[in-house]
This record gives sequence, structure tokens and C-alpha cells, in this order.
Amino acid sequence: MRNRSNSGVRLDYYQRLLNKTILKYQNPVTGLIPSSEENSHAWVRDNVYAILSVWALALAYRKTADLDEDRAKAYELEQSVVKLMRGLLRCMMTQVEKLEKFKHTQHVDDSLHAKYCSQTGRTVVGDKAWGHLQVDATSLFILSLSQMTASGLQIIFTLDEVSFIQNLIFYIETAYRTPDYGIWERGDKTNHGLPELNSSSIGMAKAALEAINELDLFGARGGPLSVVHVLPDEAQQCQAILHSMLPRESNSKEVDAALLTVISFPAFAVDDYEKVEETRDTIMLKLEGKYGCCRFLRDGYKTAQEDPNRLHYEPWELQVFERIECHWPMFFALSVLDGLFNGNKEQVKKYAEKLDSVLLKTDEGIYVLPELYTVVKDKVELEYRTPNSQKREAIGKIPHKWGQSLYIISKLVQEGFLSPGELDPLNRRLVSEPKPDIVVQVVILAEDEYIQSKLLEHDIKVQTMDEVRPLQVFPARVLTQIYSLLGRNKKLGLTGRPKNEIGLLATSKLYTFHDQILAFIPQMADEHQFYLPKDTLLKLDMFANDMGFLSSYWRYLGRPLVIFPVSTNLNYLDVGHNPPGALIGTIKKLQSGYIAGTRVHLGNLADFVTTSCITKLSFLRDPSHGEEVKKFIGDIFNKAPDIRPRLLSSTRMRPRPRSHSRSSVHGIVRRSRSIQVDPDQAQALQESLKRLERGMTIPDGGSSQSSGSPTSPGALDIEYPREYPMPQHPSSPSLHLKGSLHPLHYSHQAPCSSPQLSHFFHQGGLPPGKQESISINELVEQLSNTEVLHEQADIIHYLYLHRGPDWEIKIDGRKCCINELLVELYEKAGHWKHWGLVRHTAGLLKKRVEELALAATDLLVRQKQLSVGLPSDREKVIMRPLPPDDLAKIIFEACGEDLSTASLTQELLIYLAMFIRTEPKLFNEMLRLRVGLIIQVMASELARTLKCSGDEASEHLLNLSPFEMKTLLHHILSGKEFVINTEHTNVEDECRLSVSTKKVGEEATEFAKLSRKPYAKMQKSIPNLDPEELEKEDDVESDRQGQWLRRRRLDGALNRVPVGFYPRVWKVLKMCHGLVIEGHNLPHSLTREMTPGEFKFALHVEIVLNKIPQPEYRQLMVEALMVLTLMAENDAGKLQFSQLIQVDRIVQMANTIYLKDQKIPIDVVERSRGAAGICLHFYDTAPSGRFGTMSYLCRSLATILPIPIDKDANLDCTLS
Repeated sequence: MRNRSNSGVRLDYYQRLLNKTILKYQNPVTGLIPSSEENSHAWVRDNVYAILSVWALALAYRKTADLDEDRAKAYELEQSVVKLMRGLLRCMMTQVEKLEKFKHTQHVDDSLHAKYCSQTGRTVVGDKAWGHLQVDATSLFILSLSQMTASGLQIIFTLDEVSFIQNLIFYIETAYRTPDYGIWERGDKTNHGLPELNSSSIGMAKAALEAINELDLFGARGGPLSVVHVLPDEAQQCQAILHSMLPRESNSKEVDAALLTVISFPAFAVDDYEKVEETRDTIMLKLEGKYGCCRFLRDGYKTAQEDPNRLHYEPWELQVFERIECHWPMFFALSVLDGLFNGNKEQVKKYAEKLDSVLLKTDEGIYVLPELYTVVKDKVELEYRTPNSQKREAIGKIPHKWGQSLYIISKLVQEGFLSPGELDPLNRRLVSEPKPDIVVQVVILAEDEYIQSKLLEHDIKVQTMDEVRPLQVFPARVLTQIYSLLGRNKKLGLTGRPKNEIGLLATSKLYTFHDQILAFIPQMADEHQFYLPKDTLLKLDMFANDMGFLSSYWRYLGRPLVIFPVSTNLNYLDVGHNPPGALIGTIKKLQSGYIAGTRVHLGNLADFVTTSCITKLSFLRDPSHGEEVKKFIGDIFNKAPDIRPRLLSSTRMRPRPRSHSRSSVHGIVRRSRSIQVDPDQAQALQESLKRLERGMTIPDGGSSQSSGSPTSPGALDIEYPREYPMPQHPSSPSLHLKGSLHPLHYSHQAPCSSPQLSHFFHQGGLPPGKQESISINELVEQLSNTEVLHEQADIIHYLYLHRGPDWEIKIDGRKCCINELLVELYEKAGHWKHWGLVRHTAGLLKKRVEELALAATDLLVRQKQLSVGLPSDREKVIMRPLPPDDLAKIIFEACGEDLSTASLTQELLIYLAMFIRTEPKLFNEMLRLRVGLIIQVMASELARTLKCSGDEASEHLLNLSPFEMKTLLHHILSGKEFVINTEHTNVEDECRLSVSTKKVGEEATEFAKLSRKPYAKMQKSIPNLDPEELEKEDDVESDRQGQWLRRRRLDGALNRVPVGFYPRVWKVLKMCHGLVIEGHNLPHSLTREMTPGEFKFALHVEIVLNKIPQPEYRQLMVEALMVLTLMAENDAGKLQFSQLIQVDRIVQMANTIYLKDQKIPIDVVERSRGAAGICLHFYDTAPSGRFGTMSYLCRSLATILPIPIDKDANLDCTLS
């Protein structure tokens, strides 16, 4: 007998244990491991977890081999690993068509299957017969493939397989916005087949993307073509969404024990140590039991109360699973591994003892881990009364191969056969280690020598595009085209990466191709798609934010490099084309070495080559790409970089009277808008828009009369001197629209200066007696002659609606289609910074903001729902992430013919996403973001501040620059008072509005001033508010009154509720038969289906609250519910109500008590009646205090509900 060391004997024991519990089931043909001897189905996830222990034992044998026999055993085990991994790869490759389709659709029916036949490798159920979309399973396969390849195994054999793995990366890289069925295959915990966004899937995908990036799948024998690539922004997005969701698993699951695999072995996906601790503590607090951990709260799987004859659960029966959920002992093994990896010996000891106590011993003397432990049926009632008091019975698969594998791995590490680092050759476990400070490198490039000389006048030395050669600089869209070739394989029918936008992290690298070095301008600087980069201030603001983003999320070798192009588009229109002061100020900050708290280094591009992160575009050498690649790359290199063509030249202007008559379709652009400040106007608006949709009769000939009044003497146009001709756009050989006049005065001076025009504006048609047919020929002639931008817009809009974008006309003898005119109009409006027309024409052109889907996803995964369109008829709710085109389609459908609002909606989504990333506190306790309502609130705030009509406020809103729009939105979200300043631009006679924070002592609202007046004056002032008179009387008074009315309106419009509101409402619902809010019922049965912290419950409450149209009344309802929650929290379980609680009745009664206490006369009450009949002064009362709204709501509650009170109708003040 050969001598064996103790370690060798012990390893032989674990080999026997593996053979008896896992390897004996491995199919010799396919290499797959079936679920059991009776069931031939092989799950991808279970197979990967099972084979991890075989790989770990092979590593242990390789490390401590005493004899050649040990090396042979190591090789034998390694080949078993390769056999299984290649078996799974083969199964997935047979579904290559589904993989290709899923990259573009992300639809559940197009996903790869989750299980295959272990005997044949074929599918075992249909596409719709199982919840196949399980991103975590595919991600686990990629992660394990990466770790095994890094350890020395060769699993991938051919370049075709490399291409398939590359496309698997595209399959999982959208995990952050792809709802799936999750690790337990059920999706929503009611098991009705509803996919959810799951933290465990996102975390596993993030880990897989980071692990396989730049990995050579052929190992040491590979070359450039066997390297796989991951765009860094996809992994970063998964990380950001994961951090925002943890410790929550999904909408229906507060927390899930599966998150242990994300925060620790095998994924190590979370780099925030505090978030890791929070998630671990939450899991152990809510899910840990004596025999293991529950998967999630109210998990009915294999419990004694589960109906085995159906897969789904009825909503009401979920409560019966509470406290009797099955315990899964494999989570003790994961906790042991977690302690081993983080060096926590106490944790290892604690859970190793617990793990040993739940092991079962077979007749052969082998220890096995069962799948789960359940409470037997006759012990259920006892377990209900005292959780974790009853002895449980092991059921399910014994051994459970997934758990058995984790148990063996933990024992190998515990006994010193493996170190944690050997199980993690890619060093995933170090992801939470502190990183060094990042210095962002910035290069400013001038479009040409003219811009260079202008900057030099301010002591700013920059290079031009030509001066950086031989380095090549391209816009981000070129990098998108290059990466579309990644993973392309004609034999497999794979088309490569979908042409999704490239993010900032990707453009902050340098790239090499042969002997060329390529640099790319960030997406935010590209004006070819959406109009946001046309605004200098917004562009610079976003640039500063990007510096902070790079400082926080850069995780790569070398420093990030950002190229900022300066073109003529950044210039105002006069003073010798001088660069704007904001640009000069930003560059000066960059020169100082810091901007927005981020360290930066400003320099020339060539100086940063050695310190930047460089990636080789090795996949472009693939011969299968053929001549297409050569031609494409050749076109890129032979074409000069196209940053952004100059638009119109800036010239000095002089006014002159208009000489032509007003167009017969004058004002049609403005009539297409649907933003209303007063909700009472909504019905008239809908009727007007319907008339507009039906259109008017349009013969090709004939004449028409002007619908407008003669031009007022003050209406002036502005024209260029003849020595400054308009430059032509490079993409258009000749411009068709005359552009010598500045477009102002036409829209801002007396928009409804005549009764006829006023009727036309408000009723959506020509005035009575003027509804003759409109002549197309006359419109085209007017279009040829007019030089006023707004007239051109009205005519083009009309022709677009009634003739279509492809209809051809002749202007000055040149043929062109309506769409060409729209593009030209869009460019001209952007040049003149006339943002109202920019937004309108962008809507007509169906322009989509590049990061639309990403922005919506950022909001959705942070427990925010979205709705677009103006309430309530057109409002559409978005509850899950969608592909960009689908999202844009919903927005345009919701906004209907109001294309300006469609563009503004996209714009606001971008700003909301920016705020939720940088200032998440702004969105505290806001569940649904109703973008249409936010637009109305912004317009109403402008009307309040500027003291103008709703129509004028809407016009002002749409003409705000993107930067001012973002600033206004921030003030609305933060609740800060603001003032509107009028700024004169360098263009003669032009004024623009700017938003700034209101300082103490500045003017208050009319209602605030009214509320500050003595009672006698208030009586006289209510019928007719005279702002000028009020200003004279109240100039020196502080602006304290009126703020609660405004705050309730804003909070109600933003759907903001107090902290912990929804779990508290759950407790109230638990103690009564239901809550009735404005006729809509919240039934008690919701507490049977959902837990207090469940996102789904919060959505149910929010849906009912959103039925209330008046925001201030909605907010009083929320306050009434808070009084009820305080009662529920302080009654010590004594109160139970066998009735429905009418919440609106509580509010109305509180208002009645308030009026009685204040002794306000009836005539004054009638004049100050607000929304839902509630007194305006009650709306403007602070919640707290003896005479606050909460006090009156408490008294109302005591009057309506059977609450014990004394003889004087007093109740305990613990509610206050």
C-alpha cells in the first residue's frame, strides 16, 4: 500500500463524496447533470453550481498532488468540468436564432431555454411553457467560464464558439432593464408568470461582464481574435441599478436570500462595503431560520399549505405561507463561504455549526445536504403562534446537488486545501477594496483656426483637429458603428452588437487599430441627434457632471480622457463671434486643476497617450468580415472628422417693418400645444385638438383670406445686411427657406391681438365666416416669400400634417420635400436659440434623445413609475424598462399632435434621470413621476411668478432654453421659491428668461399677500385681487403665508408622501375592512397578498391616490391617512374597525371644524372655496400646531370613527 499524506486521504474522501452525490449523475454523452434519476431535465444554473465543486476539487488536487495518481485525478476532474461546460455551450448554440433575436427584442419568448434534456441536449419544454428568461443563469455560466479559463482550463475550442460567447455578452448586458423570471424561475411571487427586474440577475450579469472583459478564451494559446470585449458602460449601468435596488430583490420581494450569491461568492458584484453589510444584515434579520434561510417572505414552495395541483397562488393565500416558509440549508453554506472570503472567523464558526446540524447521513455513511426543510402539516398552527419553534422535516431532492456543491467547496476552503484566491483567479473578491483618486484628463479641440485664435485672445491655447494628427478623432457614433462589427459571424447567423449608443466610459479610452490611435468625442457633444447639445450652458453643465461621473465610476488601468470640441455653435450672434463667457469660465476652472470637486488635467492629446487607458480593436482583424470591414474602416480613416458643421453665420441685425400679409395658417403651431395651467380648460382643449386632427379642406388651387388681423405697427422683423449671406448646411447643396430675418416679435408681441385671431387660437379653427378653403399654392408662395421663421414654421407644419413629410414642392424653382424643409427649419431655429420651435420641429422629425431608454430605466429601477402625456385621457403609465424605440413610440402616442410636449417630455426624462443619479433625496417618497403633470406644474409656476395667463406661461415654458428648463425643474422638485429674470441677449430687441433661486424679501404670491392681510381687508380683497395694490400694502412684510398652499400643490403634483407612508397605510388597512378614497376602495385583502414593504402594495395605494385630480386635495388626503397611521401605531392593537373608513369624509369634516373654529362668515367661505370645496385658508394652514391641519384631522377622526373619547370630545394627544 502506498503511503498517503493526510491531505491526500482527505481529498480522496471528498472525491468519493463528489462521485456519490454529483458526478455519478453526469451523462457520459452530453456531460449534463439531470435534476434526479427520475427527471432527465438539466437546469443551466444547477449544472454550473454543481460542477463548481468538481472544479474546486481539481484545483485542490493540482495544488497538493503527492503522486502521479493525484495529478491524474486532477486531470480527470478537470475534464468532467470541461465536458459539462461544453455540453451547456452546445445546448445554447443550438438556439442561436433565439439569441440573435433576443438581442434586439429582449422579449421573454425569444430567450434561451433554462433547461435541456441531459440525454440529448435538446429542449424539453416549449418557449411559453416555462419561465425561460433567467439572466442570472446565463450570467453564471459566463462568470464560471471566465474563472475556469483564468485558472488554466480550456473550454472554448473554436473562433465560432468565441463569437457565440461574445453574443452571449450582448444577451446579458441589458440585464439592468430586462425583467426576467429570476433565480427561482417564478418572476412575481404569486407565480402567475410575470417577469420582474431582479437584483440577483442584475448583480450576476454585472459580475459576468466585468470578469470576461478582455479575456482570451483560448487561454495562453490564444491570439487577438479569441479575446472577448465588453463595453464598460453596460457593466457600470448594472452596478448603478444594483446599488439603487439593494437590499430589495424585486417589486414583489422585499429581500431574497439569493442576494448572498451577489454580495459574496461567486459574483462579488457589489463594491460598496456598506451596501454589502446592509444587504447581508437584512437577509439574516428577515429570512434566517434554524434550518437555513427562507428564499423570500411568504414563499409557498413545498409548504404544507401549498396546493400541489397548481403552480400559481391566489393573491389572498400568500398570507397563509407567512412564518411557515421552507428553510433552505444551502444558504448556510453560502454564509460560511462569505465568512471565509471576508475573513470573519466568527461568522464561519457560527454557520459551519449550523450547517453541520442540518446535514443528513446516508446508509453509506456519506453526509448530504437536503434541498429544504418544511413544517409538517400537523405542526403548522404551532409554528404560526411561535416561529422557529417546531421541528422540521427534510424534503425535496436529497442530496440537493447545488447545495451539496457549495457545502463541499466550503469544506475544502475551511480545511485549507484551497485559499479564497484560488477559487477567484480573476480577483472578483477585491472589488470592494478602496480605489485611488481619479484624475480626469481633458483635451479641448477647436473646430478650426478661427476658433483657436478666439480662444487664444483669452490666453487659452488649444489645438485644432488637424494639429492632433496622426491621432484620429471621431464622434461617438463612429465608435458605435465599429462595435457593431463585434461578434459578427456569418456561419452562425450572428449580426454582432446592436447599434446602441456608446457611453461616456467607452469614449474616455483610446483605441488602437493597426498603427493608428483613435480618440472619440463623447456622445453628449454630438448634435446630430437631439437638440440638447445646442444649448451652451446645458452642455457645459453636463460636462461638469460627466467629470464627477468619471471620478466615481472609472475602474480601469490608466486615466480617463475626455475630448471637448469647441465649434462655432458655441458662439453668440454678435461682438465678433466671441466665445460665450460660460465657456471661458469653464476652461479657466479646468486650468486650475479642479472642476465640480473633481481633479482634472488639461493638456494636449499627444501628451496623454502614455497615461490613458488603451484598448485594442483586435476584432476588426477577423477575416470573416471580408471586404465590408476594409471598406468601412477605410471610409472612416479617409474621411476627415465631422464634429458638427457650422450653421448660420452670426451677423448684426437691423429692424424693418413687415411688408407681407399674415399667413392663412398663422398660429397653427401654437394651437397644436396642449399644456394647460387651469384644469378646467382641459375639456375645451380636447375639443379643440380633435378639430385640429380632423383638419380643413385643402384644394390645390384657389385663394384664401388671412385669418389674422393686420400687422400692428410695433411688429417688426429683423434682417441681415446683404454683406452677410446665410451659410449653407453641408448636407444640403442649397437652402430652400429664406433666412435673413430673425424670428422674434412675431410670436411674442400680442399673440391674440385681434378678436378673430383670439377665436382662432382658442377654438382651433378659422373664425366664423372665414372658414374658406386654404390654397396649397398660396401657402407655397407665402413660404417662398416669407423670411419670418414662425411663418415658415406654421406653413411647413400645416403642409406636413395634410400632405405628409415626403410631399414635394418647388421653392424658387428648386424641388424639395417637406422633410428637407423641416430639417432646415430645425437647424435655423437651433441656431437662433428659439427653443419653442426647436422642440416643435424636433417632434415633427420624430427625434429621439440618445439616452432616453437609459434615463427611463434609471428612474424605473429606483422604485419610480413613470407616466407620460397630459392627465388624464392621454396619460400612459410606464412600469418596466423598454427598448428606446418602444419608449419613444409611447411618448409620441401619449402626446398626440402636441409634438412640442413630446420633445419636452423626453427632455424632462433626461433631467429627472440626472437628478436621481446625483441628488436622489429630491425623489424621496415619490413613487410615480407624472411627467405630463410636472409640465403643467412648471407652466403654472411660471404663470404664478410672471403673473401672466396660462397660454402665455405655456409659451414661455416652451421657449426656455434647455439649461433654464433643467434649472426650473430642479426648483420645482426641491420646492424652492424662484424668480424669473429677463435677460437681454446680444441680438437686438431680444429678451430671454432665466431662472434663479428666490432670495429673502423678494415679491410673494398674491394669495400669500392676501393671507397676511388683516381679516377686515381680507374680506374686501377676496373678490378682486389687485396685485399692484397688494404690493403697495405689503412690500415690507415677510413671505411666510401662502407657502403651505403652494407646497401642498407641488407635493400633490409630484406625488410626494411622508417617509414610511406606505408600510404605515398597510398597518391601517390591517385593522379595518378597507379605505375609501374618493369612491375608490383599498380592500383589506391586500394585506393578505402583500407584505408592508412590498413595492406592489405601494403601487396599489398610489393608483387610488392618483384618481384625485386636484393636487392640494390629494395632499390633504395623504395627511388624513397619516393621522390614521398614527392612530394605528399608538393603539397597541386595541382598535379594530368592522367598517370601511371614508378618508375624504375625514377631510371634509376637518374643514368644517376649521371654519367653525375660525368663525369665518359664510359669504367669505364661499369666495375662498378651493379644490373639492375646501377653504383656501385651510389649504394654507401648516400641518402642525394647535390650529394645524393635523389637529383638525384628529378631531374629525374622533368624530367619525368609534374612538374612545371623554365627555368633552377630547382624545389622547398621542396622535399629535
